Amino acid sequence: MINSYQKIAIVGTGNVAWHLAPALEAAGYSVVQIYGRQPEKARALANQLKQGRIKTDLDFTNSSARLFILAVSDDAIKEVARQIRLPKESAVVHTSGGQPMDTLTDVPTQQIGVFYPLQTFSKQRAISFENIPICLEASNKEMLDELTKLAEKISNHVQIIDSQQRAVLHVAAVFANNFTNHLLRMSEQLLHDRQLNTTLLHPLVHETVTKALEISPAQSQTGPARRNDQKTIDHHIDYLKAYDPAYAKVYQTLTEHIQSISQE
Repeated sequence: MINSYQKIAIVGTGNVAWHLAPALEAAGYSVVQIYGRQPEKARALANQLKQGRIKTDLDFTNSSARLFILAVSDDAIKEVARQIRLPKESAVVHTSGGQPMDTLTDVPTQQIGVFYPLQTFSKQRAISFENIPICLEASNKEMLDELTKLAEKISNHVQIIDSQQRAVLHVAAVFANNFTNHLLRMSEQLLHDRQLNTTLLHPLVHETVTKALEISPAQSQTGPARRNDQKTIDHHIDYLKAYDPAYAKVYQTLTEHIQSISQE
């Protein structure tokens, strides 16, 4: 029988941990320990909590926690799983979208799972978990039920998603978030280098995202690639080749892909 997850320890002090720990505490859970490789970061997070205490090693044998959340980078999960020591009847989850559940097979417990909040996090921005999808996976039904109860305390959108599905979801999220953000950065750089106010793009970006969400990206696609306006496309590419060939390459690749889809 898995014990209640009322007491939780968090391993990691990055963006996910920074937001997840206070959200769990606000929902009535006790985040009793915070481990970080850099004690000052663990202390900064623990100071946000009522009961959180910093942990300077991965020996949790005498911990009162029964759920251990590994909110560390993807590359660190397997190594932490090998090093961590746990009390009896405890469970371990990681928060990664890109790593399968079996990345945790080296932990000293059979109770493993995934607690993946599908959102982009930054320490300097406050964010509510209420509308963040929480994607869950667990090694058995009893643990999954416990994780579901916990997730439903902080989010209105809880989904049971296995490792293969989550891998696809993570790729889609990279396109929707990371690549989109990078394209916005490129757009702002173009304007900045010509002393144009970057806020000129804000209404356009807002309408683009709103429209895509309301009527679907496929139906809301516009622009020279969608119209097959080759004269404008060639003009843009010529300008970008002189500005930065890497920008021209990105423009060309995206244009050709939009055109190929539009012709289907």
